[in-house]
Amino acid sequence: MSVVASDTLGRFPSVEGSNLEGERFTLPSDFKSELNVVLVAFKREQQIDVDSWMPFLKSVGERRRDLRVYELPTLGRRYRLMRPFIDGGMRRGIPDAAVRAATITLYIDKAPFRESLRLRDEERITVLLVDRKGRVFWRAEGRYDERTGAGLVRAIDEARPPA
Repeated sequence: MSVVASDTLGRFPSVEGSNLEGERFTLPSDFKSELNVVLVAFKREQQIDVDSWMPFLKSVGERRRDLRVYELPTLGRRYRLMRPFIDGGMRRGIPDAAVRAATITLYIDKAPFRESLRLRDEERITVLLVDRKGRVFWRAEGRYDERTGAGLVRAIDEARPPA
C-alpha cells in the first residue's frame, strides 16, 4: 500500500459513464455527495483489492452520512461496443442494488485519465477522496490496511469535519 504526497495528487478529470442501473453520470460533478471515496480499478482481477476496502468503507459511511463510495471499473474506449455484455455480467454478479448504483463503468481513453490523476500505471487500484469539483484530497494505491484506512479517515475529517 502506498499513500501519495498531497502535492502530487492530480485532479479528477471530467469523464462520462453509466452505473450498473443504467443511470448516466458526468463525473466528478454528478457524484451524489460533496465528498466521495472513489475506487478506480483497471483489471478484472483487481476486484479482490476493491473488495478488501468495502467492510472498512461501509463502517466509515455509517458514521459519515455526508460521504459516498463509488467503484469505477475503468476500461479503454475499444471495449465500448462490448458494454452491454461487460456491464450485464457485472450487473448479474452484484445482487445488491445499492452497490450496482455506486458502480460506474468508464469506457474512456485511459491515458489522459491516468495523467490527470498522476497515476503511474494500471497495475494496482487507486483509492481517492474527491469532491464534485475534481479536487483530490487524498490518494492511496492497493489493498486496504489499517494504517492507510486511518489516513483516509484523517483526510475526510480534514476535508470536512464531522457534522
